[in-house]
Amino acid sequence: MPITDLLRKNSAMYPEETALVELNPEVHELRRTTWKEYELIERPLGRAFRREITWRVFDEKANRCANLLLSRGIRKGDKVAILMMNGIEWLPIYFGILKTGALAVPLNFRYTSDEIKYCLELSDADALFFGYEFIGRIEEIAEKIPNVKLLFYCGDGCPVFAESYVHLVANESSADPAVPLTDDDFAAIYFSSGTTGFPKAILHKHQSLMHSAKVEQAHHGQTHDDVFLCIPPLYHTGAKMHWFGSLISGSKAVLLTGVKPATILSAASEEKCTIVWLLVPWAQDILDAIDTGKVRLADYDLSAWRLMHIGAQPVPPSLIKRWKSVFPKHDYDTNYGLSESIGPGCVHLGIENINKVGAIGVPGYGWQVRIVDEHRQDVKQGEVGELAVKGPGVMTCYYHDEKATKEVLEDGWLFTGDMAQMDEDGFIYLVDRKKDVIITGGENLYPVQIEDFIRANPKVKDVAVIGMPDERLGEIAAAIVEVKENETLSEAELNEFCLDLPRYKRPRRIIFAKVPRNPTGKIEKPRLREIYCGESVVKTQITR
Repeated sequence: MPITDLLRKNSAMYPEETALVELNPEVHELRRTTWKEYELIERPLGRAFRREITWRVFDEKANRCANLLLSRGIRKGDKVAILMMNGIEWLPIYFGILKTGALAVPLNFRYTSDEIKYCLELSDADALFFGYEFIGRIEEIAEKIPNVKLLFYCGDGCPVFAESYVHLVANESSADPAVPLTDDDFAAIYFSSGTTGFPKAILHKHQSLMHSAKVEQAHHGQTHDDVFLCIPPLYHTGAKMHWFGSLISGSKAVLLTGVKPATILSAASEEKCTIVWLLVPWAQDILDAIDTGKVRLADYDLSAWRLMHIGAQPVPPSLIKRWKSVFPKHDYDTNYGLSESIGPGCVHLGIENINKVGAIGVPGYGWQVRIVDEHRQDVKQGEVGELAVKGPGVMTCYYHDEKATKEVLEDGWLFTGDMAQMDEDGFIYLVDRKKDVIITGGENLYPVQIEDFIRANPKVKDVAVIGMPDERLGEIAAAIVEVKENETLSEAELNEFCLDLPRYKRPRRIIFAKVPRNPTGKIEKPRLREIYCGESVVKTQITR
């Protein structure tokens, strides 16, 4: 069953019920932008607003988009890219692409113009939808991407090098184009996070997307009465595949702009959200804001909120302990996945396993898991090895990259590059990325273990541990530590705190600085290595 059938079903069953709410509660500053042949103008990044669409309108918008694409020559197997910020048009455009039989190609909104060009060429994109935030970047490459024959601008004030999607789509039929699709048809190309260089193009079939919807509902029990608060970017598999739980249950979802604690809590309160997916930094910020009195829980009605879950990165057990002390009635889950395994859920903790916080969990619905050595042989229980997963959500291949595909796919198994170990109860603990393991004096150090320990310090907001070159030991562990606002932490204090770590695991260098994370919450360790490795860093006491 292709994923588009779920939208048709909801339109038929719940035509006048709310499908999507776009909520922008924050007022942003004006930003200046320009493009060729146009004078310098002011364009608002966004004013506070709320708008919504029903399932019937959602489906009709997707149909209009599909009919526009078909009228312009897009056919089954073509590729159509999306470069837009989260908004109420994002998902109808995504489903409009799928309804033509073409492949949707979501792009990271942080990509530079060169990265956009690279991804459009790698994916063989035939068309591109883009928003006003990207006018300048697209203008730079518009004449350098001859493979992209259609440029649709989604917004007011269309630049001269593109066509106005808003005007064109208004004249299209809202009838379903009824292009035949099966589970075995290709549906989408997603891109890896790019934290290790230019991203790879990940090819998925409709079967993968449909399985992710089933996984999400199996894990979190979405019903028609749930309301999902979606904050992360929709270009990423994590946000979209968690939203598939709303799609399969025909329930409402809220697309929220803004990640401030008060913004998240207000949205959850006003929209009566029942499920909220957070990234580690956002959960940390909410707890810190409560602790410092910047927000008061008494100001919000959070009685509907039943589940908080986290994915995209290792979750410090200390964070969940704090969360449960503030929100004791919340169920909690953590989800592990990759874009190559269609996002979240190939491993998950399970809301019934709160006693195992710290683990990423057990094999997800319909998934198998192995932990293997460098020869891809199973390791003994308790030993560290590479995590491998197998199931209906595994990618078909890295598009146009046979060599990279062979490196990670074998007999249906996806070798993730993540190092893990399994305890005596069958729960899997993520140790680190294979490429992030630090070898110091012949000993393997797993940065995640050290990071989890340091995060337990009440003055630490965030931490990243990287390997630094060392003439004697090969590498040493260096901790980049971000201190909480209004707290003071010295190197001597942190070194004393780390005395409870085995000696070989203690950081040899401590750097007080901000910890950079990408839009999906992952620490940008290549960036940290670029900044700090080989450079002389003065270690100082810092008050924030």
